[in-house]
Amino acid sequence: MLFPENIGPQLSIDEVAVTNGELYTVLTNKAAHGKQGALVAMMEGTKVCDLTPILARIPFEQRTLVTEVTLDMSESMNAMVKQAFPNATLVLDRFHVQRLVSDAVQEIRIGVRREAIQEENHQMTHAQQVKKPYRPRTFENGDTPKQLLARSRHLLFKPQSQWYDQQKARATILFREYPTLKTAYELSMMFRACYEYSKTRPEAKEKLTHWYQKVAEQDLESFLVPAESIRLHEPTILNYFIHRSTNASAESFNAKLKNFRALVRGVRDKKFHLFRVAKLYG
Repeated sequence: MLFPENIGPQLSIDEVAVTNGELYTVLTNKAAHGKQGALVAMMEGTKVCDLTPILARIPFEQRTLVTEVTLDMSESMNAMVKQAFPNATLVLDRFHVQRLVSDAVQEIRIGVRREAIQEENHQMTHAQQVKKPYRPRTFENGDTPKQLLARSRHLLFKPQSQWYDQQKARATILFREYPTLKTAYELSMMFRACYEYSKTRPEAKEKLTHWYQKVAEQDLESFLVPAESIRLHEPTILNYFIHRSTNASAESFNAKLKNFRALVRGVRDKKFHLFRVAKLYG
């Protein structure tokens, strides 16, 4: 589905599952704020060779008016946007990038928790062998090691200023018992600060360079791959600091499509479903 009349200078592109995991690529106009006229294109699939000819049907003069497109870290979308909108600046969505770093912290937490569970299993086995009651180690807040690591998931996503009192107490124990997690959390917050406290592109680049150095110094395996991915995508990441644009409008529009699908209790007739989407947002 194409609606060239809805095109604008700032677009967002993302993918959404319509039914049974069937992916569609959705191009929306930020200026419409997810209302009537937001939908520029909705195309089945994600392959560049299939979708680029479809976008090429939009008159070239209209496509050259697009100055900015926000997207995720998909290389196929990157290539497609470059071909379809030659004058557009590509902006890698801030939250997709931050998720890479947050996932690295969670990967370390999950690994440490797995070790804690294995240690508890060994202690329980030993207690059974010597026919003694097993009493797990308990910290001052009442958590056992595996409980502490499970319940710390959410606090590791947030800055310290947003912690509740229970989370502050839990974090104190967590970082005392597992220094590697403290290092990982500090690296994550340092990366977050690159976005929150940088006002210009050069300033952000300087902070990122410093972050790369810190990651190299700490040598945490879980951070090495995300750091390399961020380094490779650095130009489009830094474009965020031009207008501070994100892909939130695309994510919001996708959420509307999913809610609409849930409202009609699933999609039985795909063509009719797409027809209704076109009438609402096209």
